[in-house]
Amino acid sequence: MIKEEQIVAIIPARYGSTRMPGKPLIDLAGKPMIEHVYERTKEARLVDRVIVAIDDRRVADAVKQFGGEVVSTPTDLRSGSDRVAYVAKKLADASIIVNVQGDEPMIEPEMIDEAVQPLIDDRTIVVGTLVKRIDTTEELSNPNIVKVVLDKDGFALYFSRAAIPFARDGRSVEASYKHIGLYAFRRDFLLKFASLPETPLESIEKLEQLRILEHGYKIKAPVTKYDSIPVDTLEDVERVRTQLARRTIKAH
Repeated sequence: MIKEEQIVAIIPARYGSTRMPGKPLIDLAGKPMIEHVYERTKEARLVDRVIVAIDDRRVADAVKQFGGEVVSTPTDLRSGSDRVAYVAKKLADASIIVNVQGDEPMIEPEMIDEAVQPLIDDRTIVVGTLVKRIDTTEELSNPNIVKVVLDKDGFALYFSRAAIPFARDGRSVEASYKHIGLYAFRRDFLLKFASLPETPLESIEKLEQLRILEHGYKIKAPVTKYDSIPVDTLEDVERVRTQLARRTIKAH
């Protein structure tokens, strides 16, 4: 199907992170993290426009310095999705909104295209994300890695921090996938999602995508071969710096 939609990627960049204050401005190979995310998002083939949703002037100044577009959002919004929805309300011409996490400096542009493509191909799909096959039992047992199980058509059945599915005859990773925190929404559905009340499973697992499933909507979840490094800890920062250094060496 030919791309006719106006597709806008919005990167929520919250300065006041509880665990890592100022996270969007962490220096990675001479650039703030948000600049890496912005540049890689701009390279996605299907994205027409990239906006950084900010809640702090320091992040706004950094984004403007490298030529990026910013929109200010209230500081009291609950989540990144709420921040993205706040910006999307003002984008009447956009039909698809991509939520690219502001702490994903290693995201591959192809991953963004993979999340968006199902919505272009099938107008009945309201939200898409990505999953990657889990290769190790360590990943399967790590509660910081969100696991996903899929139906036969590639839609998410459930997300959990626990190891799913449970292998009664011994732990296996053959049917296990990890969630990549990237979302492509139809704009109208994103605005509806942001208005839906929190659900019981969402509250228990602390995973807002469960709100979508609990309200009866489906999430398309293509399997990607790519991986990324979400920055949640200082150890993640060092992993990203190491990866970027390797890329620089290869480039030369």
